[in-house]
Amino acid sequence: MITAPLARRTGRRLLVTAVFGVLLLASSFLYGLSSASAAAAPWAASADRAASADPSGHTGNATHFDGLGSPYGGCGVPQAALESQDFVALNVWNTPGRYTGQPTPRPIPSSDADSMGLFDNGHNCGRWVRVTIGDYCTGTNDGAAGQAFCRNGSWTSDKYNGATLDMLVADSCGDTNAWCRDDPYHLDLATHSLNTFQLGGRPVADMYPDRWNNRHISWSFVPAPGYSGDISIGFVQNAATWWPTIDVTHLPNGIHGVEYYDGSAWVPAGMVSDLGQQYTIGPNSSGGSSYTIRVRDADGKLVQGGRTYTFALPRSCSSGCTQPYTGVSYTTSDSGSGAPDAPTGLAVTATTATSVSLSWSASSGAAGYGVYRDGQLVGNTTGTSFTDSGLAASTSYTYTVKAHDSSGNTSAASNGVSATTQGSAGGGTDSGYAATTKLVNSWPGGFTTEVTVTNTGTSTSTGWRVGWSWPGNQKVTTAWSTRLTQSGSSVAASNVDYNSAIPPSGQTTFGFNGTGDSSGLPGNPVCTLN
Repeated sequence: MITAPLARRTGRRLLVTAVFGVLLLASSFLYGLSSASAAAAPWAASADRAASADPSGHTGNATHFDGLGSPYGGCGVPQAALESQDFVALNVWNTPGRYTGQPTPRPIPSSDADSMGLFDNGHNCGRWVRVTIGDYCTGTNDGAAGQAFCRNGSWTSDKYNGATLDMLVADSCGDTNAWCRDDPYHLDLATHSLNTFQLGGRPVADMYPDRWNNRHISWSFVPAPGYSGDISIGFVQNAATWWPTIDVTHLPNGIHGVEYYDGSAWVPAGMVSDLGQQYTIGPNSSGGSSYTIRVRDADGKLVQGGRTYTFALPRSCSSGCTQPYTGVSYTTSDSGSGAPDAPTGLAVTATTATSVSLSWSASSGAAGYGVYRDGQLVGNTTGTSFTDSGLAASTSYTYTVKAHDSSGNTSAASNGVSATTQGSAGGGTDSGYAATTKLVNSWPGGFTTEVTVTNTGTSTSTGWRVGWSWPGNQKVTTAWSTRLTQSGSSVAASNVDYNSAIPPSGQTTFGFNGTGDSSGLPGNPVCTLN
């Protein structure tokens, strides 16, 4: 009889450690901002996918493991910081018959969505599952690659059938066996929880090890049982003002997104790799160390009715947090306004002598958007793009966007962007500006890049925009010192407030992390002037 080979858990520890090592290389940069692809309501797509995948009433094989890796499990939380020590791991990949070490990059790109297991790139982290013990295997259930489960035997019921336990999703199973690759409903259970399953109001006590043999189980996602109190927030190891990364735990219904307030708008935070409860946020003001966030659950809803949480980086973390988890206290605010979220990621996508084209990220609950030029409403749209026409040549304008719902409630304004129409003769790329790229670091399936924007003209800029198209399936995951959007293979990056003005012969830089082949990075992307 084979029960939970420890080699499977060791492999997962090495993967988490490798991911964290990559993150440390990126910590020398400024805090990460989400790409627009993440900004466009990532929690909505993930919530839909998780809902359709909820295996309520389905049966899978259950194995077991001794504990999370160090310092973090696959969800990015240290074991000591979990709200329950009854925890499980979900499958990273669903690749029947394929047992290679890493069949796709992590996070799994959208081009390989069919290979995604119920770990869902970390989007099912922090959720609870109700697990029910099923039949016992009288044969061999060792998860051997290409072999049947419970071969040379049969599944039989016994006195342990029907025992239940509520368990927390805290880890990922990416191992190279049939359990993790052939069985989409496989669960890896904490070993110390096996004999605490309840039957008739009492723990089973003696099911493991003699009557285990990697049994069948049935399970489904459930809201956090008996939930009370509120979320918990802590900074992760090496977090600092230049890399303010947090763990969010004690959740009522999982976590599908974190947003932070940058002083003028809500900005989607970037998940760290696929560590589903770790997010890199930004401060309330440039260079600050005070933060305000709100959290979305597995249904895409704001937790606690949209409650916001304000906290500060502890003094002990001024040079980087030394512990895997440094908990913080916070203050809360409940707005209760009922208005939709303010649009985020507003950017200029094109200009002519008589028009300015804009795009932004969708707002939760929005039925439409109003576009404002220099504070005056100039148009309405139900989409997330708009072209303002009939403008004067060589003239600067400032735009914001507000969302409204079907009841007429209006959001706060988005971030503002400035645009200057082209001269009457038209034109394209401004010859007074240039942009170059530099590969800072790369690893299998990902890379870090720095982009330098140079003003080679004779006047100070009021803004800039850099664009390029990927030759393959590359995707920007996080970015800093820029507002960045990606649509398909096209990428557009524009200035933020503090780096819009570049004097003659001056430079500014921004950076990003991406997935895919770094060799596709353009050496001289197109740069335009505002």
